[in-house]
Amino acid sequence: MLTAVPVPPLAVTDLEPVIGPERYTRLLTTAAEFRARLGRRAIWTVSSTAVGGGVAEMLQVLVAYAEGLDIPIRWLVIGGDPEFFAITKALHNQIHGHVGSTGMVGPAAAGHYEQVLAANADALLKQVRPGDLVLLHDPQTAGLTGALTERGALVVWRSHIGVDFQNDVTRAAWDFLWPYVEPARGFVFTRRQYVPPWIPPALTRIIPPSIDPFSAKNEELSAGAVAPAGDGYLMLVGPEVSGVSDDPEGASVLADCLAQWQSLPAATRSRILLVTLPLDDIEENAAMINAIQRHAAVIVQKSLAEGFGLTVAEGMWKSRPVVGSAVGGILDQIAEGTGVLLRDPADLPAFGSRVRWLLDHPDAADRMGRAGHEHVREHYLGDRHLLQYAELFEAVIGA
Repeated sequence: MLTAVPVPPLAVTDLEPVIGPERYTRLLTTAAEFRARLGRRAIWTVSSTAVGGGVAEMLQVLVAYAEGLDIPIRWLVIGGDPEFFAITKALHNQIHGHVGSTGMVGPAAAGHYEQVLAANADALLKQVRPGDLVLLHDPQTAGLTGALTERGALVVWRSHIGVDFQNDVTRAAWDFLWPYVEPARGFVFTRRQYVPPWIPPALTRIIPPSIDPFSAKNEELSAGAVAPAGDGYLMLVGPEVSGVSDDPEGASVLADCLAQWQSLPAATRSRILLVTLPLDDIEENAAMINAIQRHAAVIVQKSLAEGFGLTVAEGMWKSRPVVGSAVGGILDQIAEGTGVLLRDPADLPAFGSRVRWLLDHPDAADRMGRAGHEHVREHYLGDRHLLQYAELFEAVIGA
């Protein structure tokens, strides 16, 4: 069930022209100090999928840069059956404050959840040594914490999701997860507002995600790779739904979108494109997203809830004006003058007027896009992300 993900190393020298000599020197110095502190330990990062989501994309890059810095790191992906991923998707929905089609997770789900993760833990414990650092990602891996801790591993649990409020639905999800993650040596969240009140502040770090400027999704493209912009087309773009193993609701969401699209007048429907991008070739998928974003006059992330929404930073990196909902991590990414925040994601007239204004004022949209690019360069590239994880692991080892 447990699968190793091979990741070729990336040369951090490529980052220097983007981040500048001061940030580059700090990265190299910190890496050398961290290698010495790590000693014979290894780092293991464990997630639920290797493709099809922001966590997997970030791990591809961070693991590759860590290997390029000669830091011993391995990436493993757990296995599970549809029932297991239905349980963890329900937890995901509840942590975001609502009950999805998979329903609420109750005590009856614990048995199957534990059974699947016990099998993964057996395989993992054959590789992890006492003293190794293990970074577990999201509810899918939470149940591995106890077994790894008993083996003597130093475990950190990382939640990439959350909302800025607590209600009975979110509390039920955290009540389910707390017994599993309680033995962890540290906890990582994307925003301070996402941290449940029962997690000790001294054990908590806030580490936002990052993008890689050289990935297929973000690298510069030749002029021929991006078609000239057309007029008045709307594209709703997402992954091919069968390619994301840990999201059983993807197909139903797409079906809902299709039903609404088919109900529109023919003239309107002809100018709205529903696009699902194949995941057979990850680099090809990323390149298609890159071309679509660079082709766009305006990029929109109109989420009702959002853990972080790294597509916002990706759009800003292309120097495109981004319109995003004022929820979750989108609030952190769009600073004054770098994009547009929709205070009420359900206010469709306000949304339409802001997009229309940007289309009608290309010079202002261009200035906004360039400011967004610089904002991402300062705050959301991989060197910052790596430094924060080095600080975290140093503290865990020291404790």
